[in-house]
Amino acid sequence: MSALLEIERLQVDFGRTSAVRGVSLTVAPGETHCLVGESGCGKSVTSLAVMNLLARGARRRADRLAFQGQDLLGLPERGMARLRGNAMAMIFQEPMTSLNPAYTIGSQMTEVLRRHKAVSQRAATERAADLLARVGITAPGMRLGQFPHQLSGGLRQRVMIAMALMCEPRLLIADEPTTALDVTVQAQILRLLAGLQRDLGLGLLLITHDLGIVARVATRVSVMYAGEVVESATTADLFANPRHPYTQGLLRCVPVPGKVRRDEPLGAIRGTVPRIGPGFEGCAFRDRCDFADASCARAVPRHAAGATHEYLCRLAPGPAKTAA
Repeated sequence: MSALLEIERLQVDFGRTSAVRGVSLTVAPGETHCLVGESGCGKSVTSLAVMNLLARGARRRADRLAFQGQDLLGLPERGMARLRGNAMAMIFQEPMTSLNPAYTIGSQMTEVLRRHKAVSQRAATERAADLLARVGITAPGMRLGQFPHQLSGGLRQRVMIAMALMCEPRLLIADEPTTALDVTVQAQILRLLAGLQRDLGLGLLLITHDLGIVARVATRVSVMYAGEVVESATTADLFANPRHPYTQGLLRCVPVPGKVRRDEPLGAIRGTVPRIGPGFEGCAFRDRCDFADASCARAVPRHAAGATHEYLCRLAPGPAKTAA
């Protein structure tokens, strides 16, 4: 099956800072591809680059950036505007700054549908109320008449999810869509997205810090660090056989029932994500890695740990290692 989204060697620079460095990934219909990593690793910038919503002054380039075979790099803004919110939609990370405070929830939601589809105001309002109910918002008719500041953070986030689904997009990019939600509503949202994937063949690019969500919903996982994908594999393979030291570190930070003893400290990764500038060479993780040596300052090879599992590391290919 051909991919909905194809990214090959995406690069995004802000002045002398390289926020995204050679990222390659695909999202197929019905697939959930998760991007994971710490804050500052380039996950959100990658998603904004796909939607062409980068801040002024950013430089975006790639060997290929395509949606359903259509080149997005050469597409004029008018063409992107026809795709955004329609065939491809995005759930933004911060709903309070994404919703317009001067307009009601209902006017913002119906505008999305009427902008792209030939429907009446009544039909658009009914669609908006139905989606609000499906994402767990009670009294949806009343909520449509409210302004964003009248809703809690969790309700605003659910409104953003419903708004992104108004036109039944083929590709949905979700940037931390369940962060402000309690576990019950979180499960409802994940079930809703899974149902839409079954019904519509929806492709989902999900950005999250929650490896528990990744284990539950992801088809494939790409681990990002300092602007590049350091490991990519199917979900089962990544959790069973993590190869990159950064991936191993992330998994050590997750409390596992039955394996982590009470009052025992969780794993941690020392240091912070570095800022990468032009001409940088070597492994960006080397200053935080327990296995790094002088060779890690040279070009980093890509290893295959199977037909669908790749990772960047100067460590010899082999089973996952642990620090002494």
